[in-house]
Amino acid sequence: MQKPISITAISSISPLGKSLSEAWKRYQSDNHFIIEKIFNSSSVLVAEIPEDAKKEIEALRQSDNKYKSLDATVLYAIYASRKAIKNANWNSLDNFGINIGSSRGATSLFEKYHEGFLKNNKAKTLSSPTTTLGNISSWVAHDLQTQGPEISHSITCSTALHAMLNGIAWINSGMSDKFLVGGSEAPLTPFTIAQMQALKIYAKTNLNHNCHSEPAEESFPCRALDLEKSKNTMVLGEGASMVCLEAGKKDNALAIIRGYGYATEILKHNISISSDAQCFQKSMKMAMGDMSPDDIDVVVMHAPGTIKGDSSEFNAIKKIFCNKLPALTTNKWKVGHTFGASGALSIEFAVLMLQYQKFIGVPYLESQNTPKKIENILINAVGFGGNAVSIFLSK
Repeated sequence: MQKPISITAISSISPLGKSLSEAWKRYQSDNHFIIEKIFNSSSVLVAEIPEDAKKEIEALRQSDNKYKSLDATVLYAIYASRKAIKNANWNSLDNFGINIGSSRGATSLFEKYHEGFLKNNKAKTLSSPTTTLGNISSWVAHDLQTQGPEISHSITCSTALHAMLNGIAWINSGMSDKFLVGGSEAPLTPFTIAQMQALKIYAKTNLNHNCHSEPAEESFPCRALDLEKSKNTMVLGEGASMVCLEAGKKDNALAIIRGYGYATEILKHNISISSDAQCFQKSMKMAMGDMSPDDIDVVVMHAPGTIKGDSSEFNAIKKIFCNKLPALTTNKWKVGHTFGASGALSIEFAVLMLQYQKFIGVPYLESQNTPKKIENILINAVGFGGNAVSIFLSK
């Protein structure tokens, strides 16, 4: 890190709600926000944004004729970005940069337009501009009227943390002193869910609700960080999370970025990761720099709820921290896996624990370390392709 960078605001829309206060309130309970919903005549587990949030997104869509044709990924990003810059007291004259990514992009519109093409052998006029990945940051830049650089990208499930890396790089280079970074995802569509099911990593609904042989698994369908589970339990969620970055240590900083790391796994196949996640070992070491592993209080894990994904990241943490593990946690059991937005939601989770000095664990784990203090937190994310990122935050 060439100079300190402050996180001066965070805003999100997710299954936890549409504000930091709502998110923190819902983190206090052991309830998850995973429900059953029908897709292609089948019941599927998903985590949706709440009904009041859906109404606000619909109001945003109707507020401008140009917004009526946009995908939910773009609307989620606009909604969260407006709140983030308001909380940071930024305005268009600041000419801040924007880097917002998505793993899947405009899934709903793409599936709709492609289905129409198959039926009519003709594409709709807006099918291309509304489904290109670059339309997320460009529409946010239009809405916020900033003249700074705007970047969109997809680096699978580590997309939001890669956006943070880009923001850090631009600020450290001196080319910008403020950057809005984050991720947005609306993957609750039939084809996207079918893709995850085809990989055999998606949680299955338990249709026998009177069965008491596995009450814990019925209560928590996504068993993220449960290293004893016998089946994959990933569940998709939706939402967006935006983070305001500023050069230097600001008086209004929610947290300070003290380090960052990144690494790429050597792949054996399209979704492979080594049993001890060497990419995470490298990214965590790089993020900590000269900091002793003993000084890390909490690791917010990627932990998607799959057997191999959870265990490989845990093995990497054991390699780095040896016999003195920090407190480990994740939020995917509660909000599902939001793909490209998940890293930013993990940043929000970490910042809330730093702010309130309260550790939020995973309720179904029999034993968990509880930190005596919360001053230093590592946040991990990784996606298909083994693109790991670790961010080191402190008070």
